[in-house]
Amino acid sequence: MTEIISHFKGIFVTEPLQLQQRLSHIKAYVFDWDGVFNNGMKDEHGSSPFSEVDSMGTNLLRYNFYLQQKNIPVVAVISGEQNKAANALATRERFHSVYGGVKYKADALAHLCSTFDLHPSEVAFVFDDVLDFSIASQCGVRIMVPRACNPLLIEFAIQRNMVDYLTACEGGNGAVREATELICGLSGMYSEALRNRMDYTDSYKEYLSVRQQCVTHFYTARDGKITQL
Repeated sequence: MTEIISHFKGIFVTEPLQLQQRLSHIKAYVFDWDGVFNNGMKDEHGSSPFSEVDSMGTNLLRYNFYLQQKNIPVVAVISGEQNKAANALATRERFHSVYGGVKYKADALAHLCSTFDLHPSEVAFVFDDVLDFSIASQCGVRIMVPRACNPLLIEFAIQRNMVDYLTACEGGNGAVREATELICGLSGMYSEALRNRMDYTDSYKEYLSVRQQCVTHFYTARDGKITQL
């Protein structure tokens, strides 16, 4: 494990061995959108983009899980805003759920856990800002995407035990890929996942076939309740 850890330049708030142990219980991966898949900037239509580098990271993450468990992990985006790019990525990559326009994100987490029979401790969460703390305070693994402009926010998260790892990369500059590489690396399956993807093996084709059966569902919050779109 020491060799794997040496490749990561972020900050381990939780000791790596303990983090590895927690990851062994994870069944779902949840991502914030703005400030995580991008730098938080929006165009005049309220949309913010994603990187194919990060997208590949989410795919390898799911395949890495599939190699271990022989099933597909639950993957969701939970965002305080509606975003066409998030919907497009989730549809293409067959994420399970997108929650958009949810101001109190703990409601979305509760809905996700109820839908897929999960406990929050079985969820890994990648996030960046105060809107995410209601989820980060509950999840089993918390990876925070930091920015130099909010050191007090980061300290707040650390002091209240809401983060396990701070990425070295910022949102829009590979933060999601760093998070997925870390998770895959600590699983011990990273090289096997890469070899199978590189050679497009029967194992990877089997995974793709199962992944493509996933149907993406879209939700929002209305009158304090999570509603399907």
